[in-house]
Amino acid sequence: MSKSIILIRYGEIHLKGNNRGFFLKLLSRNIRSATQDFGCRLEINGTRYEIVDFDEAVGDKIIDRLKIISGITSVSKAIKIPSDFDVLKKTALDHAPKNKQATFRITVNRADKTYKYNSNYIASELGAYILSKRAKLRVDLHNADTDIKVDIREDGSAYVFCEVIGCAGGMPVGSAGRGLLLLSGGLDSPVAGYLMTKRGMSLDAIHFHSYPYTGEEAQKKVEELATTLGGFCGGVNLTSVSVTHIQEAIHKFCLPDYMICLLRRYMIRIAEKVAIERGCQCLITGESLGQVASQTVESITMTNAVADKLPILRPLIATNKSEIIDIARQIGTYDISIRPYEDCCTVFLPKHPIIKPRLDNVLREEAKLGDILGDGK
Repeated sequence: MSKSIILIRYGEIHLKGNNRGFFLKLLSRNIRSATQDFGCRLEINGTRYEIVDFDEAVGDKIIDRLKIISGITSVSKAIKIPSDFDVLKKTALDHAPKNKQATFRITVNRADKTYKYNSNYIASELGAYILSKRAKLRVDLHNADTDIKVDIREDGSAYVFCEVIGCAGGMPVGSAGRGLLLLSGGLDSPVAGYLMTKRGMSLDAIHFHSYPYTGEEAQKKVEELATTLGGFCGGVNLTSVSVTHIQEAIHKFCLPDYMICLLRRYMIRIAEKVAIERGCQCLITGESLGQVASQTVESITMTNAVADKLPILRPLIATNKSEIIDIARQIGTYDISIRPYEDCCTVFLPKHPIIKPRLDNVLREEAKLGDILGDGK
């Protein structure tokens, strides 16, 4: 008996050896959580995961959910059938092109090595059967219009499908701990957070604002970014912190060129405190080397110096802006990020921010704030 399924594949989890069960349990949990409102079920057939018992009218919507689940490498709409050869032939014919002038090929994966025919024989016989029924079709092994894929499993079943839809890949969210993302309203930090979810990390987020210099629309933009990111990792808990008093003090007492450097050091101090309170194991920023003055090696060294207990992860450090924009468009944060509402880093922005700060000079400027802001710890 045949039935329609959505076939789910994972990749990197295969390499996890004795720990594989831990990652598969998380992946199963995340799949069930993402698809539960469709009334479907997840079944496991060896290394293949199947979504079954779903209304085919919502099949594409289910696939859209699956595409953003970290740990899934690809999905396919498939027909699951007994691996009986006559049934295989009829099902392969159902997947053949309807256009009489089209080309096709058969690709066979025979996981069941005890099956009575080998892969080449199966492909040849299925192709010959299709041509016997639709003589005007042509076989093209290199650039076919339709690639009919047959996957024969060890339990006596087989999958037949044509399309393989690429998904997020990576590792299941929840397998790599929790990080605190410094979420601005720009393009970079949401992309940085997304890339960490692909490596299995759950997210909290902290946003620094400068009200009343930054307005409610800027805050709403960040909240929307956090909601969008939450779709990839089961939700993001966002904390907003005012740094207005810090900026005003730096602006009043310190050299203007050091404004961004000093502000970022205070932001890291605050973020580390919040992260520890939340049980996060690292900080995550959207810094890309050399993109702006605060992202030179020297400036990054100055911010690293105030993180006493947690590492700072920078997943975008070697990416180009065009690459960041491409990912932002892909994950749905681009149109939100480009809304023209200022974030705290644009307030009191100096004309010539320092690009190669020295620690002794930074400490000298910070000392001017000691009585006003404390030591920042």
